[in-house]
This record gives sequence, structure tokens and C-alpha cells, in this order.
Amino acid sequence: MGYRDYRLQQLALGRLPPPPPAPPLPPPHHIRDLERDRDFSVYDLSQVWQGVLLLKNSSFPTSLHLLEGDMAVATSLLLQASTGGQASQLKISQRLRLDQPKIDEVSRRIKAASSSGYAILLAVPGKCEDEGIQDANSSAERPLKNLVSYLKQKEAAGIISLPVGGSRDKDHGGVLHCFPPCEFSQQFVNASAKAFAKSEDDYMVMVIIRGAS
Repeated sequence: MGYRDYRLQQLALGRLPPPPPAPPLPPPHHIRDLERDRDFSVYDLSQVWQGVLLLKNSSFPTSLHLLEGDMAVATSLLLQASTGGQASQLKISQRLRLDQPKIDEVSRRIKAASSSGYAILLAVPGKCEDEGIQDANSSAERPLKNLVSYLKQKEAAGIISLPVGGSRDKDHGGVLHCFPPCEFSQQFVNASAKAFAKSEDDYMVMVIIRGAS
């Protein structure tokens, strides 16, 4: 009887302790990525607004969360001018080409604004709580990733004047830029919400600057 067979016989008779269990195999790469991403959640950020973004005949349920800047800038401008209440719809009325000179101008305005003059928000898919919005505007509800894909295809950011329906009063208004994933917007995501950088079709970075036109 060989030594190996002898050991197996003794183990079967209960005369030897069982061998230690084999160490567990490391999880696959995609599982490790998910576990790492769970360290951060959008719920770690303060929610500023929830409603729908509008573009042409489509509506995109969206939730906005503060990345950096002053939350009061967002809450004081994401309003319906006629009522003074929070706006439930934000309509993209213009586009800004993602040319370097125009991106540089947005960066300059952010730096020129005081600490209470701008807010950077993360836009992620939301849910529409007001079922009447879609019917009232005859708009088709679509996922946020469709809007992101559209802006990326156009190589543009969306522009929304704030407050909604208000006059272009520089002292009491502002502008919201809707940036799809790009080098400019990535800097804000990497600083505060790195996990979302992997899902390029499911988020945007919104830049609100008070007084900008």
C-alpha cells in the first residue's frame, strides 16, 4: 500500500484530521467591479430635483443630485416662474456645441462665480411622479440614455434657461447646461461619483450658473 493510499485509508477511518479546505477562488472581474461600485451610491448624494427633461416631443424622467457647489443655487432656480414652486419639467430649448472655446467659456464662468453662484449636479434616470405631465404635453416618455445618446451624437450640451418661464433677468435668473459624458463633464464625476463614469449612457452632468445668459 502506497503512502497516499495509506493516508486515504486512515482518513476514512477517522484517524486523521481532514485536510484544510481550499481557499475560495477570487470572484470574476465583473463581480469585483459590482462590489466595488456598491461602495458608492447615488443615494450618497443629496437629491436636488426630480421631474422630466423635455426635448421636442420626448420626455425623460430624471433625478438630479448635487456633486459640488451651492445647493441653494439649484433650489432657487429650478422653479416655475409663474407659481414660484418647483418646476416639474425642464425643456431643452437650445444646444451648445462642445467646441473647446465654448467649453472654456463655461469653465471661466464657473470660476468667476462665487461659491454661492453655481451648482454641479449629477443627472440619473428617475421616475415621473406626475402622470399628467406626459398627457398634457403629448410627449413620449423615453429613458434618459436616449437623451444622452442624442446629445453625444450631436456633440452638444443642452441649454435650459432658469427659472422656467421667467424673464432673462441676469440678477434673478441663470442657465443650466446639460453635458453628456465627455472630457469636461468627466472631471466632476471622477471627483465625486466615480462609479457612474462606467455607465456612459445613463448619466449627465448639469451645470447651473447664476446670472449667466
